[in-house]
Amino acid sequence: MDFLRPRTLAEALALKAEHPDAVPIAGGTDVMVELNFDHRRPTALLDLNRVAELHEHGRQDGRIRIGAAVPYARIIAELGTELPGLAMAARTVGSPQIRNRGSVGGNLGAASPAGDSHPALLAAGADVEIASAKGTRIVAAKDFYLGVKRNVLEPDELITAVHLAPAEGPQQFSKVGTRNAMVIAVCAFGLALHPAQRRVGTGLGSAAPTPRAATAAEEFLAGELDWDSPQPLKDSVLRRFGALVAEAASPIDDVRGSAAYRRHALSVLARRTLGWAWSDYTRGGRACA
Repeated sequence: MDFLRPRTLAEALALKAEHPDAVPIAGGTDVMVELNFDHRRPTALLDLNRVAELHEHGRQDGRIRIGAAVPYARIIAELGTELPGLAMAARTVGSPQIRNRGSVGGNLGAASPAGDSHPALLAAGADVEIASAKGTRIVAAKDFYLGVKRNVLEPDELITAVHLAPAEGPQQFSKVGTRNAMVIAVCAFGLALHPAQRRVGTGLGSAAPTPRAATAAEEFLAGELDWDSPQPLKDSVLRRFGALVAEAASPIDDVRGSAAYRRHALSVLARRTLGWAWSDYTRGGRACA
């Protein structure tokens, strides 16, 4: 197995073009597990740890650009106020050691339906920046996932960043697991209120072959919310929203939970996160990470 160690993004993209089968590694929280259990034996590893451009975040065209290798711990500490939903999701990832190494870029590259960052990215309307030696393209997070652990990346491409607008309203994230920490989600749900657009964003995790939004639930709720003079939500609205979120799922039975339980849990998570987010909105606040 070859071990490729570029120092710049340009060098990394050139090496990926020369070695399209090379597996990128930065935090290694997924890749090393697969290697250790002999589930994967690539011809080469492309070490991105020395590529400074992938470890930076900043503003670009009014949005926040997060380099693909920025670890979860830094997202929590440095971007929690501006991106509360993503920071909440980041807090649920693994252990402190994993949060110090793992990144949103790695989560996207693995494209697991159970990845913790996906619901928050979908709810916030994130875009994924993808680059190759031929150029850069932007793909909406909702269009990034193709199937179980499959995404739109071409063999010569790398994920270089994610782009998100700073939260303009409350955001929430919640997940169900078989224990309280260091656990793969049985199901997860992300919610973001976008008052300026009179829009609601959602994201479902571990509930379908790919992370997905609950589009019908978003449209229903956007029409029910009184954005200008917010009042407490009727129980009927909460329950209908929860039911529509559950209907958007296509879960399976597995060792972590049944399909029926996942649908039920998602409806509960949807009602609870909506209650928390709307309570924040009525107080004129924004959910804090």
